[in-house]
Amino acid sequence: KVGWYNAVLQPGFHLPYPDDTLAFVVLSTPSMFDKALKPFVKKEQLKIIGDPVDQCVSHHLSRVKEKFPDQKVDIIFDYEILPSRKPKFLAQTAAHVAGAAYYYQRKDVKLDPWGKKKIYGVCIHPKYGGWFAIRGLLLFPDTQVQFLQQFAPVDCVSTEEKRIELLEQFNFHWQDGRYRDIIEVKERYSEEQKAYFATPPAERFILLGLTQ
Repeated sequence: KVGWYNAVLQPGFHLPYPDDTLAFVVLSTPSMFDKALKPFVKKEQLKIIGDPVDQCVSHHLSRVKEKFPDQKVDIIFDYEILPSRKPKFLAQTAAHVAGAAYYYQRKDVKLDPWGKKKIYGVCIHPKYGGWFAIRGLLLFPDTQVQFLQQFAPVDCVSTEEKRIELLEQFNFHWQDGRYRDIIEVKERYSEEQKAYFATPPAERFILLGLTQ
């Protein structure tokens, strides 16, 4: 429910919908690369002018919207920002309140070792660890779900030591991706997918066989 999200944020970040409005957080799993992105690029390569992943996600969520012709469906993508430069929604907070992935933050560590350093939080999925992404939000403004029950996300990094290790790796060594394996995962990115996301965005077109 939108109200779960708004309840944990300052008013400047609230979504402008009634509290009981139904929303879905959309995640991409490791298999997205092979099952969605590559077929999309192959079929739509002449139309790809922006980020291929963003265009692929937009394509698939537009198809979801088409499945509900009688309902209003609003889509907010993870990369969208307001004129104030603030994101349109805080993806990790949304994932946490939806019960999709646990958002580990500095406040989840009792004995804080970082002093005045800025420490960013990170979501960990109980099945995929850090090998997933939050891609967007589907909102159904005409659907009010007064009695929807909220479930907490799975706290899969439950010890103080592991949480410190996770936040250390994410904040200071994120390039090596070790934080993604903070727990034992069922599936991770393929070597091809790792190479794609490790490549600067401007050079990714070459990897996909697109000339830009």
